[in-house]
This record gives sequence, structure tokens and C-alpha cells, in this order.
Amino acid sequence: MGIIKTVELCKSFGEKVALDHVSLDIPEGKIFGLLGPNGAGKTTLIRIINRITIPNSGQVLFDGRPITQDDVTKIGYLPEERGLYRKMQVGDQAMYLARLKGMSYHDAQLALKEWFERFGIQDWWKKKVEELSKGMAQKIQFITTVVHKPSLMILDEPFSGFDPVNAELIRSEILRLCKEGATIILSTHNMESVEELCDSIALVNKSKLVVTGEVDAIRRAYGHNNIELVYSGSKAVPGSEGLYSVLSDVETASGRREAVLQISAGGNEVLSSLLSKGDITIHSYRELMPRMNDIFIKLVTE
Repeated sequence: MGIIKTVELCKSFGEKVALDHVSLDIPEGKIFGLLGPNGAGKTTLIRIINRITIPNSGQVLFDGRPITQDDVTKIGYLPEERGLYRKMQVGDQAMYLARLKGMSYHDAQLALKEWFERFGIQDWWKKKVEELSKGMAQKIQFITTVVHKPSLMILDEPFSGFDPVNAELIRSEILRLCKEGATIILSTHNMESVEELCDSIALVNKSKLVVTGEVDAIRRAYGHNNIELVYSGSKAVPGSEGLYSVLSDVETASGRREAVLQISAGGNEVLSSLLSKGDITIHSYRELMPRMNDIFIKLVTE
């Protein structure tokens, strides 16, 4: 069982159904992508896990038991709607939020100083929040989300507003925190980040759970058994013997040929058949899996 399990969660706001019997099992120590178009129900689900909103029915289990308010101190939540007290000094603001999570003054100060040094922002401590750019303020919010070392971190669009350099910094920190044992729920529309970071995902659309599972398994399930073959020594892919059909076969600038095959047998069997042809040299052979962006669009539009 994962660190978080939702069981048949339902939530409505008047006539609007936000969640319709959503059941998830989020594995411990992994990065879990929570995907869906705007208005799909992701934020409602996150707010229920954080006990900000109460479901109409169903329950949330934390470490195998019904979640309590005390468990919320073990969660770090970075909401999509950022919010800091603009007139406060950055250091005071960070200390205040760390203390709210149960840290002592001494521990909070030590941990925050370490994070400020890690991000190279030691000089910001005495600045007022209103002096910071949007990206700078988001760095502070990320730090205050994770400074108390929560076992579960919920990050809603954590890369929004960052330039590529700082986005890479946050991405590296997310991977490091996961490696150190944290479970991370990543809610994002950035499918490239999903492929790069997430071990598994859930896609919610129109209040319902559409698909959930490991990223590679989902990509493979929505593929079409296509492989890319780069070869030389022959002017066309040899006969298929019923193992594959050739979708394309073109000569590249290097003089080699590049073909896309749709296979109807196991990859090893196809490769063995190709290698048995004496007039072909195979330089690369790889499975072509659809991108998460394409799967997202397919599932949501259907």
C-alpha cells in the first residue's frame, strides 16, 4: 500500500461534480504525476488530501489509516496560487511558515540558512517580499514547502514562472528529495516533466479517473507496436515473414536507411529474423512509444 490511498472519493459543489468515485494508490518514495485539464478535479483532490476540503463520501488513507489533522504536518503543499505576505521580510516570512509546520526556532533557522545557501539567495534574507520577482518569490515558497522535511510533498505547477536555469534547479531538488525518501505528488501540465520525473501517473478528466499506472507501461499500452530501424547494406527492409509491416523506409543523409516497422511479434523475434538476412547491417533498433503529451490529448479529447 502506498503512503496515500484515496477510496471512492466523491465531492460536489452544488450541481457541479468535482470528483466522482476517484480511487488512487500513491506509492511511497516515488514521484507521482497528477494530470488533467483545467477544471478536471485535480485541485479538489489535492485540497481533500490536505484536509482543506472534506469529501461528500469516500476517504483518504495516510500510511494505511484514515488521515488526521496531525498528519497534515507531514505534508508539504505548494499550491498553484502562490501567496506570501508582501510587506514581510523574506527571512521572517520563511521562519514564520517553518514554525507553523512545527519546527523549533533553532531548527528552522538552521534549515532555512542551509536552503538559502543551496539556492544562492543568502542576500535575500532582509529583503521584503514585495521586492522579489515572481520567480524569486516562488523559490522562497518552494523552500518553505519542503524545509520541514515532510514525508509527502504536493507540488502544484512547481515550474510555473521559472526560467530554464531555475526550472532545472527545482527539478534537481525534486529528484534529490525523492531519492532521500520523500513521496512527491506532482500536478502539472508540462508533459515533458512528467516523462522525465514521474514514476507513475493518474489522469483525471471531468471529475473521473481516466487512467493510472506507471509512465512507461502507459506509453507502451497506447503505442502501436512501432519500432525504428536504422540499417545499411540493403536497399530496402528484407521480407517480413509475417512478423512486421513496413510503414516507411527512407535513405538518410549519411547514406544509411531509416525505417519504421509495425511489428506483430516479439521484438527479439523480429530482430533475430532481420539479423538472419545476410545482406543487412543493423545500426540501431528501438521501440517508438507515444509521448505523454499525445496520450494526454487523446484521452482528454475522447
